[in-house]
Amino acid sequence: MSIVVEHEKRRKKILEKALYVFVDEGFENTTFQKIADYCGITRTTLYTYFKNKKEIFTYSIKLLLVKVEEGIQCIRCDASLGSVEKITRVLLDIFRNLEENRRLLSVLLDYLLFLSKSNTDPEQRVRRRTLKLRHILASMVIEGIKSGELKAVNIKTTDDYLYSFVEAAIFRLVILQRKTVGDLRKTAAFAVKQLTAV
Repeated sequence: MSIVVEHEKRRKKILEKALYVFVDEGFENTTFQKIADYCGITRTTLYTYFKNKKEIFTYSIKLLLVKVEEGIQCIRCDASLGSVEKITRVLLDIFRNLEENRRLLSVLLDYLLFLSKSNTDPEQRVRRRTLKLRHILASMVIEGIKSGELKAVNIKTTDDYLYSFVEAAIFRLVILQRKTVGDLRKTAAFAVKQLTAV
């Protein structure tokens, strides 16, 4: 049993360190050898944990998203907050995480471009990775409507509307290379207030 625990613990450590290599080198320039060197292990040892760099990258991103989702769930479950405040805080928390991982977002863009060059549908990958986030946003809207705090709105349209702020933040941070999305914070907070029931 302890061998399995140690294996998973080491695997997680490799994933955390691998993110730094991807950020420094970019997806296409990162090699198994560079990851192994950064982790202080041999390439052969790295192969006992992962079959290729794409698998390492995918699991590294998944590990990061789990941490983000845990923070968002804490906000969602905070009974002291109203629906408007919960949704606003979740968006602001996402913006903060995006700002902190700005360089990684650039690597993600490189990876998605790499996928599209290899005839893989990047939209499907993005949709799969953002499904939980979109579900959390929709759930908070539904809870707000049921409690009477929010207007009766179309859930899917509102979810798309809220998620568009996340996409706008990514665009500003990666394509426009801004360091923060401070202006978007105010806009998102204003937009969420417009959902308030009269």
